Amino acid sequence: MDKINNILLKLSKRYASKWLVLLFDLCLVAITFFFAYLIRFNFELSFDFLKFIKQIPFVLLAAAISFIAVSSHKGVVRFTGVKDVINIIVGINLLATVLIITTHLSREYKYDSLFDIPGSIIYIHLLLNIFFLIGAKFFIRSVYHSIISEHALNKKRDKVILIYGAGNSGNITYDAITNDPKSNIEIFGFIDDNIKKTGKKINQLDVYHPSKITVDFIKKHKIDEIIISIQHIAPERLLDITKDFLSKSIKVKITPPVQQWIDGDLTVSQIKEVNIEDLLGREPISIENPVLIDEYDNKIILITGAAGSIGSEIARKLTRFNYKKIILLDNAESPLYNLQQEFIQKNIKKFEIILADVRNTIRLNQVFELYRPNIVFHAAAYKHVPLMEQSPFEAVSVNISGTINISNLSIKYGCHKFVMVSTDKAVNPTNVMGATKRIAELYISCLNKKGNTKFIITRFGNVLGSNGSVIPLFKKQIEKGGPLTVTHKDITRYFMTIPEACSLVLEAAAMGSGGEIFVFDMGKSVKIFDLAVNMITLSGLKYPEDIDIQITGLRPGEKIYEELLANGENTRPTYHEKIMIAKARKIDTKTILEKIIELHNYNPNCQALETVSKIKEIVPEYKSNNSKFEILDSKS
Repeated sequence: MDKINNILLKLSKRYASKWLVLLFDLCLVAITFFFAYLIRFNFELSFDFLKFIKQIPFVLLAAAISFIAVSSHKGVVRFTGVKDVINIIVGINLLATVLIITTHLSREYKYDSLFDIPGSIIYIHLLLNIFFLIGAKFFIRSVYHSIISEHALNKKRDKVILIYGAGNSGNITYDAITNDPKSNIEIFGFIDDNIKKTGKKINQLDVYHPSKITVDFIKKHKIDEIIISIQHIAPERLLDITKDFLSKSIKVKITPPVQQWIDGDLTVSQIKEVNIEDLLGREPISIENPVLIDEYDNKIILITGAAGSIGSEIARKLTRFNYKKIILLDNAESPLYNLQQEFIQKNIKKFEIILADVRNTIRLNQVFELYRPNIVFHAAAYKHVPLMEQSPFEAVSVNISGTINISNLSIKYGCHKFVMVSTDKAVNPTNVMGATKRIAELYISCLNKKGNTKFIITRFGNVLGSNGSVIPLFKKQIEKGGPLTVTHKDITRYFMTIPEACSLVLEAAAMGSGGEIFVFDMGKSVKIFDLAVNMITLSGLKYPEDIDIQITGLRPGEKIYEELLANGENTRPTYHEKIMIAKARKIDTKTILEKIIELHNYNPNCQALETVSKIKEIVPEYKSNNSKFEILDSKS
C-alpha cells in the first residue's frame, strides 16, 4: 500500500499537459452529449443514432474552439478555484451559443441537418457540462489533496500555525499553504474575534476566539506561528494583535494586501513578518497607469544620484518600461558598482554607469553631449541635516550648484523633461539642507519659461529604509541591545516606503507639463518615539524592560514638526488622489535668479556665517532652529 501511495505521490507532483486537459474535457463533452440525447428521449435509444454519431465531431470542434478561446484548459486542475470555475462556465456557454447559432442557421437556410440539434438537447447538454466538467475538476483536486494529506501525516512538520482571520482572506491563505507541495506547515485552526464565527469549523478546522489563545494553549498544541490574514486591517489593530502574540513568545506574520499578490494569487513566499511599513497608518500606494508606458517609451533617461536610495529605485522601476537607455550617474563609487552588478545579475540591458560629480560642469557636459537625454531625474543631493549645518558651503555646492549645472545642460541639449526630487524640509526651512533644497526649487521654477525643457518638482517626506534614515539606525541600535535614540519625545515625521515614493515620482513626471511642484499625500505624520516603541515590539522585545529609549535633544536645524507646503501655498488636485499640485506664491524671477547665481559663484573660502547669510537673503522664511546660525535671524 505504501508503494502505491508513493507512486501516486510522485504522479501528483507532475503537471498534466494543457492539451491533455483539453482532451479530457472534450471526452466529457462527448459523454454528456450522449446523456443529453438519452435524457431527451427518456433513456431510450429511440433517437437517430447515426445522426448523433455524425454530430459528435462538430460538437467537439465547437467545444475545442470555445475552451481554447477562454483558456479553460490552461488551469492547473489540482488547484481549481473560483476563477477556473468561471472560465469553464463561460466556455460551456460559448459552446451552447455556437450550437444554437448553427442550429438556427441550419433551419433558416435548410442546410445540412447535421447541424440541426434540438434546443432541448443543447440546454440539457449545457447543464450536464457544467455539472460534469466542474465536478470532475473538483474530484481530481480532492483526490490530490487526499494524497498530499496522507503523505503529510507521515511527514515531519516544520511548524504549526494558526491563521488570524476566518474570512475570505483567511481561506485564501489556507488554500495557498495547503496547495503548496513544498510547504511543511500544519494549519491547526483559525482565530477570529467575530463571535458568530468562533466555535464553528472551516475546512474541518476549529475557529477560536483570540481570548482562547493563551500561553498554555500555545504550549499544549505546540503552535509556532500566527499568520494575520485580514485585508484592510487598521494599523492600530495590527499593532495590538502583534503585541499580544509577541508577548506570548510566538512569531507573527502577515499576508500582503491583495494588490501585491502575484498575478492576483497569494503564494506562501509572500507571507512575511510584520514590519514597520505595515504600521504607516494608511493603505499602501499602488500605481498602475498605462500613460507611463508611452511617457518612457524609447526614451534616453538620465538619473543623477543614481546609487542612492531614491535614484536606484527610480532606475529599477524604469527598467519595466521600453526605454532606449538609462544613464546612471553618481560620484559614490562603491554603491554605483553595487547597482551595476545588480542590473547585470538581473540581466537588465541598455544602461550605462557614469562615475561623475554634479559639481563638475566639464564632465557633465561630456555626458549630455554623448547621450542627449530626453528625461532627467535629478536625485543627487546632500540630505543629512546635522552634517550640512556643519558644512553649509558643501550643501550649496551640491544641492544648489549641482542643480544649476544639470538644469542648464538640460536646456542646452534640449531635454524634454527635468524632474527634481525635493523634500518637505524645503518648506519653511529651519536648517541649511532644507534651505538649499528650497533654493534649488526656486532656480528651476525660474527656468521653466526658458527653452523647451519642462521643469517639474516632486516634494515628499522621509523615506522608510533609505540610506541614513531612522529605521536602519533603530535596527542597528536594537541589534546592539539599545538604547534607541530619539531627539525629542514629540517629534513627528511623514513617512512612505522607497517604492511608493519612486512610483509617485514617475507618475508626477508623466503628468507634469512644467512649472509644477507636486506634493504627495504622505498620510498621517508619525511620532518618532512611537515608531521606536513599535520597532522594539516587532523585534519581540519590550520597552523599557528589554530596550530603553533615550531622548538626546533636538539636533542643529531640526524641526519638531515638518510640513509639505510653504506659507502662501495651497494645493489643487490631480487625476491621482495621492498627488497634488502646490500653488506656489509669486516670486520676483529676475531678482531671485541674480541672488542664486551670486551664491553659486560664491568664494568657498568665505566663512559659514556669510554663506548662510546669503542663503537667508534668498529664502526669507528660513529661520534657523537650535543652530549657531540663529544669530543671523536675530540681526534681521
